[in-house]
Amino acid sequence: MKPTHFLFALCASLGGAIACQSPQITYRDITVEAPFEMPTIREVVFPEREFSISDFGAVADGQTSCTEAFAAAIEACNRAGGGRVIVPAGEWLTGPIHLRSNVDLHLAEGSVVRFTDNPADYLPAVMTSWEGLECYNYSPLVYAYDCENIAITGSGTLSPYMDTWREWFKRPQPHLEALKQLYTQASTDVPVEQRQIAVGENHLRPHLIHLNRCRNILLDGFRIRESPFWTIHVYLCDNGIARNLDVRAHGHNNDGIDLEMTRNFLVEDCTFDQGDDAVVIKAGRNRDAWRLNAPCENIVVRNCHIIKGHTLLGIGSEISGGIRNVYMHHCAVDDAVLRVFFIKTNHRRGGFIENIFMEDVRVGNALRMLEIDTDVLYQWKDLVPTYETAVTRIENIRMNRVECDTTRAMIDLKGDARLPIRHIDVRNLHAKAVTEFIEHTEHIEDLRTENIVCDQLTEK
Repeated sequence: MKPTHFLFALCASLGGAIACQSPQITYRDITVEAPFEMPTIREVVFPEREFSISDFGAVADGQTSCTEAFAAAIEACNRAGGGRVIVPAGEWLTGPIHLRSNVDLHLAEGSVVRFTDNPADYLPAVMTSWEGLECYNYSPLVYAYDCENIAITGSGTLSPYMDTWREWFKRPQPHLEALKQLYTQASTDVPVEQRQIAVGENHLRPHLIHLNRCRNILLDGFRIRESPFWTIHVYLCDNGIARNLDVRAHGHNNDGIDLEMTRNFLVEDCTFDQGDDAVVIKAGRNRDAWRLNAPCENIVVRNCHIIKGHTLLGIGSEISGGIRNVYMHHCAVDDAVLRVFFIKTNHRRGGFIENIFMEDVRVGNALRMLEIDTDVLYQWKDLVPTYETAVTRIENIRMNRVECDTTRAMIDLKGDARLPIRHIDVRNLHAKAVTEFIEHTEHIEDLRTENIVCDQLTEK
């Protein structure tokens, strides 16, 4: 018997008494610089205990289901007081993986975790959210709820089968009716437990990774290849790091990382190649977020590399809980994004957006360098009514030292006359070529610009 398994057996026989003994979870403090008071980030350090999924019955043939083996290894690691669940080299087929506290899911070099695309494998439904609305839906492929000290590390790959989920990218009428139902339930205070969405042909796709109400998170080093929905969703969490990730997902709604109603988080040295936005900061939708009252705050994104995506830094459009203190710097886009820095909301959201900073960014091509739009409703515009009007307060936005090869517009700010955008500071923007306009503004108070340079303007 391996030493770790002997320790686990002994702890179990003594009612878990030894599980509370050394070695234990510790932390490494990381100081993060920002133009606001940024709390120290605690990086979780796990005990030197290892639990290989192969010792719990997993078979690396890419055909045998390893769902139970993953669950058993995670359970053993958690009961022993924490450590690493090892996914060795090879291809491992599984359904959902549910993390538990004090567990580092370590993807060894050469490991590939292949998730099934059979929706029935992701039932029973779990408490999650869909575009800012809480509900019970299909389990995310990797899921954690109310856990602390959790990690996914190593250089392996998460790679779901996608045939079914690609079919679900479509939005037929049953799907739209499900969205209307969920929106109405959230707008009329129906308890979350009654919002059961994983039924019939609703087809609300699960996240790849969804961490819900967790504390002390580490995501480090692994690769992602495709995702059913939002790729990494960190929801109502406190303290964490996403580092050295290589994320590629080019399907519908394939954001790279979404931090929603989350605080004290560092994203660094990651590569994103997305079919939607790359880095997104969110804070819930409408009345649901007002109920939760949990701003997204103290977020630093640095030294990230974006190959392609809709937006480099997106704020919203789910922002009803409020977003403040976000700092992106020293990031680069190789190819193209639609927007470099995009703040989006609408008259249903309420909430606030303040103290958002972008500096030292290099971009290939874009439609807009800086855009703020207060009337972004997407498919919801005609799908559901406005139950309550609540205009978003937007102020203290800064963009400095941003370079772009070609863009249609440099600055496009569209505020709401009922509550104009205030205190916008844009300096040292340089575009080699602009094809529409340099600056357009509506309902803005205190816009300060300096050294906005366009080498070639060809207005239509």
